[in-house]
Amino acid sequence: MTLPATALPACTALIADDERLMREQLREALKVVWPSLKILGEARHGLEAVERVQSLQPDIAFLDIRMPGMSGIEVAQALAQQAAAGGPALPALVFVTAYDQHAVDAFEQGAVDYILKPAQTDRLSRSAQRLAQRLVPPQTSPGAPQQTLTPAASSLSPEALQALLDQLAQRLNAPRPPYLQRIQASQGQTLKLIPVGDILFFHSDEKYTLVRTRESECLIRKPIRELAAELDPQQFWQIHRATLVNAQAIEQVVRDDRGLLVLTLRGCPDRLTVSRSHAGLFKGM
Repeated sequence: MTLPATALPACTALIADDERLMREQLREALKVVWPSLKILGEARHGLEAVERVQSLQPDIAFLDIRMPGMSGIEVAQALAQQAAAGGPALPALVFVTAYDQHAVDAFEQGAVDYILKPAQTDRLSRSAQRLAQRLVPPQTSPGAPQQTLTPAASSLSPEALQALLDQLAQRLNAPRPPYLQRIQASQGQTLKLIPVGDILFFHSDEKYTLVRTRESECLIRKPIRELAAELDPQQFWQIHRATLVNAQAIEQVVRDDRGLLVLTLRGCPDRLTVSRSHAGLFKGM
């Protein structure tokens, strides 16, 4: 059964990511899909993530897969080993990745979850529903104080979880395909080969994706989700479920009458609206 966001249980979480903007974007997106979720803290690298999980003991840990020192997978392995040795209970794990979509099928077993950067509201909402089902409160008598949530009985054993984490580590250490350098796009009867650095933004509708440069507009059939996985996330930021923008082309960010952020791009009359779940990318800018 799908619960409305306001009916999701009160839980606690830690966000671990070496990119400040990504931490803020995820925090803002979580406010939308899970209002009662309390973010206890953040971590900037793997070792700090281990230490903060130990000290704060959150119900959920959102772990960036690629972090300095220790990857998110290595953090999870260390936490699982400590839990098996009688240490703090292992939190529910959600891995966050912008780079490794070719490996995410290993997550489908359900013991852990994943989201792609930047977090999409609809995908994050599904993850929240899964976590709410996995984290069930113990039975308490009427009027008793609320107790800490505990992992559901359906969670994997420590040994099975370790095996899954080892499998993920092997996949993530495999070489990833290089980022796209050029896009093939149609303009009328002409097929153009466009360097990605010349592209200002991509915008999808139900059937096509618009490729906008300073000089022209072209169409491709590849959806935004595939493009986001194939383009350098440091260069192309997802500001809406249907829009990727070249960060180097952003000239100005303003807030409109609705409270939404609107981007102005250099050499382009188009104005791009940032969805609320992605506004954290521009926090402090």
